[in-house]
Amino acid sequence: MEECREYYNAADIFGENVFNDAVMQERLPKKVYQRLKEIIRGGKELDLATADVIAHEMKEWAIEKGATHYTHWFQPMTGVTAEKHDAFITAPMENGRVLMSFSGKELIKGEPDASSFPSGGLRATFEARGYTAWDCTSPAFVRQDAAGATLCIPTAFCSYTGEALDQKTPLLRSMEAVNEQTMRLIRLMGNKTSRKITASVGPEQEYFIVDRAKYLKRKDLIFTGRTLFGAMPPKGQEMDDHYFGTIRERIAAYMRDVNKELWKLGVSAKTQHNEVAPAQHELAPIYASANVAVDHNQLVMETLKKVAGRHGLQCLLHEKPFAGVNGSGKHNNWSITTDDGINLLDPGVTPHENFQFLLILTCILKAVDVHADLLREAAADVGNDHRLGANEAPPAIISVYLGEQLEDVLKQLISTGEATRSIAGSMLETGVKTLPDFMKDATDRNRTSPFAFTGNKFEFRMIGSQDSIAQANVVLNTIVAEAFAEACDVLENSSDFELALHDLIKKNATEHQRIVFNGNGYSEEWVKEAKRRGLPNITSMVDAIPSLNTEKSVRLFEKFGVFTKAELDSRVEIEYETYAKKINIEARAMIDIAAKQIIPAVIKYTTVLASSVSAVQAACGTADTSVQAGLLNEVSFLLAETKGALTKLEALAAKGAAMEEGRTQAVFYRDQVMKAMEALRNPVDKLEMLVDKEMWPMPSYGDLMFEV
Repeated sequence: MEECREYYNAADIFGENVFNDAVMQERLPKKVYQRLKEIIRGGKELDLATADVIAHEMKEWAIEKGATHYTHWFQPMTGVTAEKHDAFITAPMENGRVLMSFSGKELIKGEPDASSFPSGGLRATFEARGYTAWDCTSPAFVRQDAAGATLCIPTAFCSYTGEALDQKTPLLRSMEAVNEQTMRLIRLMGNKTSRKITASVGPEQEYFIVDRAKYLKRKDLIFTGRTLFGAMPPKGQEMDDHYFGTIRERIAAYMRDVNKELWKLGVSAKTQHNEVAPAQHELAPIYASANVAVDHNQLVMETLKKVAGRHGLQCLLHEKPFAGVNGSGKHNNWSITTDDGINLLDPGVTPHENFQFLLILTCILKAVDVHADLLREAAADVGNDHRLGANEAPPAIISVYLGEQLEDVLKQLISTGEATRSIAGSMLETGVKTLPDFMKDATDRNRTSPFAFTGNKFEFRMIGSQDSIAQANVVLNTIVAEAFAEACDVLENSSDFELALHDLIKKNATEHQRIVFNGNGYSEEWVKEAKRRGLPNITSMVDAIPSLNTEKSVRLFEKFGVFTKAELDSRVEIEYETYAKKINIEARAMIDIAAKQIIPAVIKYTTVLASSVSAVQAACGTADTSVQAGLLNEVSFLLAETKGALTKLEALAAKGAAMEEGRTQAVFYRDQVMKAMEALRNPVDKLEMLVDKEMWPMPSYGDLMFEV
C-alpha cells in the first residue's frame, strides 16, 4: 500500500494541465494577451494573425506537457463528448525529418464528419461536412491517460449550413442573451460600472460505484447502464446509515485519484460524500461560468469512469441503476453575477428593501411559471423517468421554493403592494454549553422542490445524473432573458420610474404566485393542489418533448437567437429517436439475458430439484418431499410465466423496431414495450429469491451494492 501514500498540495497541482489565464499571460506577447482578453469579454473578433500566435504558444506549452496530438473537443447531441485526434507533425522534409506545428487556422476551425452525429433531419447522410469552432472562453487543457497526452480544445459544433449540432452553441447564444438583457436591467437600476453578466453554475454530480469484476457479469449493466433484473437485498437504504457515512478505504482511494485528476484539469472539485443509497456517492465543484461548468461536468463524468477502471471499479452514471433504492441526479446551482463580483441573486440582509433583487426575483418567478413545460423538458431523459416524482427526486411538477423569508416578502407585496419587513435569522441554541451558539439562516431548505432558492442562487434539482447540464442552462438563461427584456421594455417606457418599478414587482408577484410552493412536493395533496393551480404535471420524457417546438417556445428562442425553428424541430426528432433506441436496447438486452442466461439457469435448477425428489423417494418412499415438490412447482410456474412474458416482449420489440421513427414509435415503446419489460422482470425477480444462488447467472443487488 506504499504507493497510496503519495502526498501533494492541491494548490500546487491545480490547473497545471490547463492553458489558463496565468499561462497565457506568461507566454503570450502582451498585445496578443490583451486582445484575447477583449475577445473573451465579447468586445472583439478573433483575427487569424492573433490566432497564429496563440496556437504556436499553445502547442509549445502542450508539447512540454508531453502532448503529441491535439483535438477539437466538442459535445454533439449524443450525451457524451466527441473528438478527432491530429498529430502536431508536418509532412516529412527532404531530409526525412518532420516539424511540429499548429496554426491559428487549425486552432480556430476543425472539420469532423457531421453525417454520423444526430442531426434530427438537419443533415442527410450524404451531407457530411460539419465544423468545430474554438470556444476561447473555455480554456484548452492537456489530458493525460494511457494514450499519452493530448491537447484538448473546447469547441462548438455546427453544420455546413450553420445550424447548431451540439450542446455548446445554443448555450453560448443563451449566455449572450442573458448578458445583454441583464445589463439593460441593472443599468436601469443605476449600475454604471459592471461591464458583463455571466450565468454561473455549480453542478453537483451523483454516481454509483460497484466492483468491476461483478459489473462484467451483468450484461444489463454493460449494455444499458442499469439493472433490468434484480431482487432487493435484505437491506437497502432503510437505516440511512450510508448517507454521509464514513467513506470506505477503497472508495476513498478512488476519490483521491479522481480529485487529483480533476484538479490538474482546473476542475474545482470541492465536496465529496456518501449519498443515500448503498454504493452511491456525490461530488460537487465550486461555481464557474455556465459554459466552463458544462465542460467541467463532462470532464467530471469522464474522469469518474476512467479512474474507476484503475481501481478495479465501475462508475454507474445512470439515473436508476438499481430499482428500489434512490437513483442519481445532478443539482444545477444557477446564479447571475457581474464581472466586478456582484451576485444579483444575493437578497442582502433586508431583501424587502432591495428593489433590484425583488425585480430580478419576481422576473424569475414569471419566467419559470410561463415556461414550466420547457424547464421540465430540459430534464427529460429515459433514465430520469424512473426518478422524477418517485419520492427520491423532485416531482415532475415544476414549482419554486423561496423559503419563509422571501415567501413572507412576496405575500406582503401581493396583499398590500409593498414589503415593509424581512424575517431575520435568529440564534441557534444547541442547549450544550460547550457548543457555540450561532446565527442560523433566515429560511430552511426543501429537498422536494424542483427549483429552490438556497440563499443566493437557485438550485434546479431535476437534471439526470448522466445528462449534460447544457440544455437546462440554455433554457434557464433564455427564459430569464425574456422576463428581463419584458421588464426593461416596461421600465424604459415609463414616465414615473419608481412607480413603474413598484407596480411591476407587485404585478409579477401577483400573477405568478401559483408557481411558489414551500411544502412537501412528494405528497399526493400537492399533486391535487398543483392541478387546481393549473401547473403542468408532465410525467414522462415522451410527453415533455413537444414543449420544445411549440409556437411559444419557437417565438422565445428565435427572439433571442438561441435556436431557429429548424434547430428546435431537429432536437425534437433526436429526442424521440433517442428515447425509442434506448428502450429498444433495454428490451433486447432483457430478451438476451432471459433467453441465454436466466431460463437455462432455472431449467438446470429445476432439473436438479426434480432429480433430488426422485432420488429421495427411491431411497425412502415414505420420506416427506412436499417441500421439494412445492418448491419445484412454484419455480416451474414462474419459469412458465417468464417464458410467456419473454415471447410477448420479443414480439413487441420487433414491432417497435419496424416502426417509423418519431413520436408514434416513442409512445409505443413507452406504453407497450416498457410494460412488457416489467411483466418479464416480475417473475424473474421472484425466481432469484428461490433459485440456488450458486446457479443464479449474475451477481445480486447485495453483491453489487454492499461488496465494493
